[in-house]
Amino acid sequence: MERIEIPGGASYSPVALTDVIVGAPLASRLLLGAAGPGQLVSNVALGLYATSSAVDWASRWGVRPVDFKATYDADVDSLEEMPEEAREWEVRLLASAMNEDYTEEAPERKDLAKLVNQVLTDYIASITQQEVVTSSEIRSFTIAKLVFPFAQGTCDMISGDIAIFNDSGVFLPHIIAHEFCHRKGYMKELHAQVLAYLALRTSDHPLLVQSARAERLHRHLAVLADNDPVRFLGLLETACLRKELHRAFSQLRPDGKPPGMISNAMRAMYDWRMRLSGQNGLSDYDEGFTNFLWTFGRSTRADADVAQAVV
Repeated sequence: MERIEIPGGASYSPVALTDVIVGAPLASRLLLGAAGPGQLVSNVALGLYATSSAVDWASRWGVRPVDFKATYDADVDSLEEMPEEAREWEVRLLASAMNEDYTEEAPERKDLAKLVNQVLTDYIASITQQEVVTSSEIRSFTIAKLVFPFAQGTCDMISGDIAIFNDSGVFLPHIIAHEFCHRKGYMKELHAQVLAYLALRTSDHPLLVQSARAERLHRHLAVLADNDPVRFLGLLETACLRKELHRAFSQLRPDGKPPGMISNAMRAMYDWRMRLSGQNGLSDYDEGFTNFLWTFGRSTRADADVAQAVV
């Protein structure tokens, strides 16, 4: 097995280097009345950021990415629409499986990140025959949280620095895995969704399997509700999840209210950015993701050695 290490130096910084670059001059002006000292700190952080990013990108030159079309017979531009009846059936199946296999296991975030990273690394290696080793470091805050208030987490695509903003319970392992996919070089959101799901779902860790199922169920409900928060909560009631799981899902839309004006504006901007980069927009997170698994699961041309899109 070929082994490639991507150092991820920026991820080990106590504070996100991008926050220092942006915030140091402003903090200096507010606290000292002059931007000069802060600008010096900002310049140092910029140098560290540039150096770390350059080393990481050089390390990635030898990486063989997963060929989604060849492996799964599905990709961003070749998805079969999943019928509504099939979605409703999967909702019942997923809810039943989650109720039956529920686990309260809750490791420390640092330990969970290491576990998720190793499972993801092993899954991708089983396809590409390359062990792409990356940092397991995650932080709890960056300024990006203020820019994208709707996000559960972010990954700086240049430096690989990752922040996970919320303790999202059963969804947390999948959120971490999704961001780690970006750190390993998979820029498209659909690709990150799929690799994260399949890595966790085909693992032998009940907590990770539970998170994969939770993500799939969440995305089915979002599509069936047409992203209407009130309808989402209504569909959640019909899923008949046990109270611990119901609570986790209901916290996604705790008051049934739609996102605010700022959040909607940033969503529109992010959707536009995704489309410019050859993606289908924000729908890749839910409709695209579930359509991918539907297409892959029904294919007769997908790689026979890859586990199917099991529920």
